Amino acid sequence: MPKAIKKKSLKKTEDTEAEVQETLSSLKDTLQQRQKTALTYAGIVLAVLIGIGGFMIYSSSSEKKAKALEYQAHKIFYRSSQAQPANKEDQFGKSLELFRQAYDAKKSPYSLFYIAACSYELGKYDDALTTLKEFTQKYPDEEKYLPLVYQKMAMTYVKKGDVGEAKKTLDALYRLKGGFFRDLALIEHGRLLEKEGNAEEAKKKYQELAEKFPDSPFHDEAKAKLPGKKEG
Repeated sequence: MPKAIKKKSLKKTEDTEAEVQETLSSLKDTLQQRQKTALTYAGIVLAVLIGIGGFMIYSSSSEKKAKALEYQAHKIFYRSSQAQPANKEDQFGKSLELFRQAYDAKKSPYSLFYIAACSYELGKYDDALTTLKEFTQKYPDEEKYLPLVYQKMAMTYVKKGDVGEAKKTLDALYRLKGGFFRDLALIEHGRLLEKEGNAEEAKKKYQELAEKFPDSPFHDEAKAKLPGKKEG
């Protein structure tokens, strides 16, 4: 009996050692796998951070380049420096080129509006309208520029002889959120109606301007268009 017990105990010990070795080996494999996974994730995170950092540097660089180009284009557009092109075509042509370069470097409503403004000054009315419509689609919430965009669009339609579209655009300008240039929309609409011979409708626009916008620079003009009060 004692001999049998001794053999059994020895076998049990050997089995236990084998299990421990197997467990240690399995644990080692698991740790190695986890280490590889951790390194993989670390590599991905590092790549993302490098990408973000690179994008931020590129974005900052692009913005600086765009601002510099806009500054030069603005000076030429308004002739605010000594070295200016000799004629209108050269002036607005050069300004247009610089504003386009600025917009390519960094998309901005400022550059896009002035691309349209340059096209207008050059008599390229179809190009101006295309750019202005693009502006309303890309920047529908730009309250700072939208009144100027619709005003320029209305003027462009007038230049093209499309009075109907000009009046529609002035109506859109009048309805814009914020109420900027509403007096301008009324006076311009009244002028167009008057030129068409529609005196009664024109009078309504002048009347509204005179009543609602007493501080408007167009107030006196609108009031002068209305019939005076009869005495007695």
